[in-house]
Amino acid sequence: MGDALNVGIIGAGKISAAYATTLARLPGVTMTRVADLDAGRAAALAADFPGVRAGAPDELLAADDVDVVLNLTVPQAHAAVALAAIASGKHVYGEKPLAADTTEARSVLDAAARAGLAVGCAPDTVLGTGLQTARSSLAAGDIGTPVAATAFMVTPGHERWHPSPEFYYQPGGGPLFDMGPYYLSALVTLLGPVRRVTGMTAAPRATREIGAGPRAGTVFPVNVATHVTGVLEHAGGALSTLMMSFDVWAGQLPRIEVYGSAGSLSVPDPNHFAGPVRLFTATAQEWVDVPERAGYRDAARGYGVADLARSLRDGTPPRASGDLAYHVLDVMERLLEAAGSGTSAEVTSTCTVPPPVPFGAVPGDA
Repeated sequence: MGDALNVGIIGAGKISAAYATTLARLPGVTMTRVADLDAGRAAALAADFPGVRAGAPDELLAADDVDVVLNLTVPQAHAAVALAAIASGKHVYGEKPLAADTTEARSVLDAAARAGLAVGCAPDTVLGTGLQTARSSLAAGDIGTPVAATAFMVTPGHERWHPSPEFYYQPGGGPLFDMGPYYLSALVTLLGPVRRVTGMTAAPRATREIGAGPRAGTVFPVNVATHVTGVLEHAGGALSTLMMSFDVWAGQLPRIEVYGSAGSLSVPDPNHFAGPVRLFTATAQEWVDVPERAGYRDAARGYGVADLARSLRDGTPPRASGDLAYHVLDVMERLLEAAGSGTSAEVTSTCTVPPPVPFGAVPGDA
């Protein structure tokens, strides 16, 4: 590998353009190839980036000018593509979740460990100024000892805008597996790993209807829970209340709030890299904005790939790591298990919270 990490994208779907645009401006990474089972989609994406070649996935996996595979396939294919990349001697950075289940995810991490290769995984939104500033505030003791947190994501469902939304309603999808990784990665980053969960789920509608695009009006089945509530017990003792739903038309709930012995912290939407962080303390008795003081500025999807490049150069773990993604996946699985049994479930995995991102750092340098 030379000075830059050569990146090949497998999966030229809706999110791929956002990644490609970011990679084109970041130091330490060079996008070289794009592949998709639909050759036309791969060619269309590559055409927007001079020097990038389009082709089939097998061609990309065999290519000498690809060091890391950026896996942007649907969740059900995440593990198979990751394992194929590792077998080809390439590092992997994938979209969330890490795999459809923890058994598949463990096979990916174990294969990478045997091969001496790195695994990174979205979301990398936790590396932006929003979550990192909130993390800095907690570390400074601005709200005292964290006691509890809330995390809410509510929407009527992605079929309103996505032209092919069926995978959101199959195993590996649903509001918990689709949006949960953003919120859970944020909660783990802020409050540490989770050791026990309990929860309940519902699926009020057996079918959904596509609302946009050439297939508008198509009805398809729902095979996952579309409303999930849970309580998470973090290893440090704090309790987080979680609600993820594809069944709510509108709400004025906070995205994430953390409550401490001396105040409260309002955290921005973890689906974004930046946003206002607000602080209420027992002494001031009013909400005030916390100035940005940590995190990658102007970050966007793809910063996790650049951070992976930095980690390989420095010999340190990536911040958006496979271990963090595995723990988040384990928490989600255990939450559904607890909901099914009507009890609580122990989370046997853990992870090391990645080091903070210094304010204004460049992904290739810090």
